[in-house]
Amino acid sequence: MRNAVILATGRYLPSQEVTNQDLDWFPAAALGKISEKTGVFSRRSATHDECTSDLAAHAARDCLEKAGLAADELEGIIVSTSSPDRVQPATATRVQHLLGARRAFAFDINSVCSGSVYGISLADSLIKSGNHERILFIAAELYTKILNKQDFSTFPYFGDGAGAILFEAGSERGVLDSVLRTDGSACDTISVPGGGTMMPFDRITNPRSAYFQMDGKRVYAFAIEKGAEVIRELLTRSGIAAGDVDLFVSHQANINIIHAIADQIEVPRERFFVNLGRYGNTASASVPIALDEAIASGKAKVGDLLVTVAFGGGLSWGANLIRL
Repeated sequence: MRNAVILATGRYLPSQEVTNQDLDWFPAAALGKISEKTGVFSRRSATHDECTSDLAAHAARDCLEKAGLAADELEGIIVSTSSPDRVQPATATRVQHLLGARRAFAFDINSVCSGSVYGISLADSLIKSGNHERILFIAAELYTKILNKQDFSTFPYFGDGAGAILFEAGSERGVLDSVLRTDGSACDTISVPGGGTMMPFDRITNPRSAYFQMDGKRVYAFAIEKGAEVIRELLTRSGIAAGDVDLFVSHQANINIIHAIADQIEVPRERFFVNLGRYGNTASASVPIALDEAIASGKAKVGDLLVTVAFGGGLSWGANLIRL
C-alpha cells in the first residue's frame, strides 16, 4: 500500500499576543464570557505588514528545516486558506516564490475550518496516485484582517497562525483513510458575504458585509453532531475502536465542542489535544498547528494512531486516520 507518510510538521504563530483583557473596547462584564463559553484566553495577531502567505512561508520553513529538506525538492504545495492574500492569484503562488520552490506546482483550497482534513486527504490522494512523491500541505489563516473589530460574536474568538505538514510516499504508516462531507444547503451559515461575484465590492451597501460572519448557535450544534458522526464513520469503516486511537487532533474552535465530541464517542477528554486557550480559533490552520505541538510535546509519537477531525463553513466536515 502506498501512503502519504508525515515526514515533518511545522508551525508559525505571530509574536503579538492579545489576551482577553486586551479587548478593552468590549464591556468588562462580557470579557469573562469569552473563556467561559469557548476556552479562549488569548490569541495571536499578525502585524500590519504581514499577509497570509507570509505566515504560510514561515510555517513551511519550520517544517522543511525539521525534515532537512530544501524547498526545491518539493513537487507540490497545497495551501488551505479562507483568508487569502487576494481574490486572485492563489496565495500558494506567492508562498512558492517566498520559499524558492521552483519545481513545485502550487494552488489553494478553501473549505474554511475543514480545510485541514480536506488538504490532508488531497495530499494523500496525489501521492497514492503514484504521480508524486513529496507534497507540502500548509494551512494559513489571518482572520484578524477579515473580522469586524466591534463584533463580539466573532472577533474575540479567532486568531492568526499557520501550520505545515510535509508528506512523502511510503508504506505501512501514513494517511490510512479519510472521510469528507459537505452540506451546501447551509452555505450561508458561515461566510464573508461581500467581495465576490455574488456581491461585488461596488454593490456592498452594508459595510458589515465585507467581514466574516457566522451563526454561532447553529455552528455549535452542527460541529458537535457532525464531528462525532464523522469520527464514528471513519473508525467503523476502518475497523478500529475509538479506544485504540492514541490521540485525537480536532479543529480548535471551542473547548465545549471538543469535550462534547469526546463524550459522544466515549473516549476520555484527555485523549483530545487542546491548545485553543493560547491561540483561539485559527480556522483551517488549527489542526496542523495542534499536530505540530502534539509531536513537539511528545503527546504524539511515531507509530501512534491519530484521528484528525474538523468542521466549518460550507458547511463542511471530515476526518483523517493517520499512523504517525
